Amino acid sequence: MTRRGTGGAEPLVLLPGMNCSARLWASLDLSDDHPLITPALTEPTMSGQVERLIEQLPERFGLIGLSLGGIVAMALARLSPDSVTRLCLMSTNPHAPTKQQRTAWTRQRAQLAAGRTARDLQRDLLPALLSRTVIDEQPAIVEQTLLMADDVGRVDLDAQLSLQGTRIDERPALAELTCPTLVIAAREDLLCSVDRHVELSRLITGSTLVVVDQAAHLSPLERPGELSRAIRHWLSGPPATPRQ
Repeated sequence: MTRRGTGGAEPLVLLPGMNCSARLWASLDLSDDHPLITPALTEPTMSGQVERLIEQLPERFGLIGLSLGGIVAMALARLSPDSVTRLCLMSTNPHAPTKQQRTAWTRQRAQLAAGRTARDLQRDLLPALLSRTVIDEQPAIVEQTLLMADDVGRVDLDAQLSLQGTRIDERPALAELTCPTLVIAAREDLLCSVDRHVELSRLITGSTLVVVDQAAHLSPLERPGELSRAIRHWLSGPPATPRQ
């Protein structure tokens, strides 16, 4: 886990997607008032991952999660609601896993066990993670995406694939959220559609939906300026107060 900043506002926790690291957030220009904490996802079950985060993190914090990080963020907000002062969900999915997804994760775990690397699996998924224009014209972003897989490595990626299989349907609990919530979708996201984020926003009372154009699943790498502006606006409002 890495920490940045020494500001006086509540800390801001950023949870990356599967096979992603803190590099995912490096280009965002966020408020200097909020110390940034970037945990890694290392546990093979959702309950274990949430328990580990609660042990590691401050008593109260803002929370941002992308993809698998967003799913963990929803579980954390459900299980420890008074810890989360504000919530940002991006490129994520509140539904329980499908049979097709479980089959894909089992296949990927078998590939890791047979000797393929986290970078190998990330390279296979590039067309789903990045927009076609970025893949063709911005090799630095492609390399950043592969370097994140190097950061994660085979052991933690295997744990994340196991973690994926322990997800539940988070939708029933979303209506209970009371913290300021920002939902961010990427127009070209092939993994988590805009429609899925419209559903999220409708389920979370008072949430704000932002759709980022010309971006795919890893939008913080592709459109950091637009995401930074949306997140800074979300941070400018007051945090949730603890429930009595």
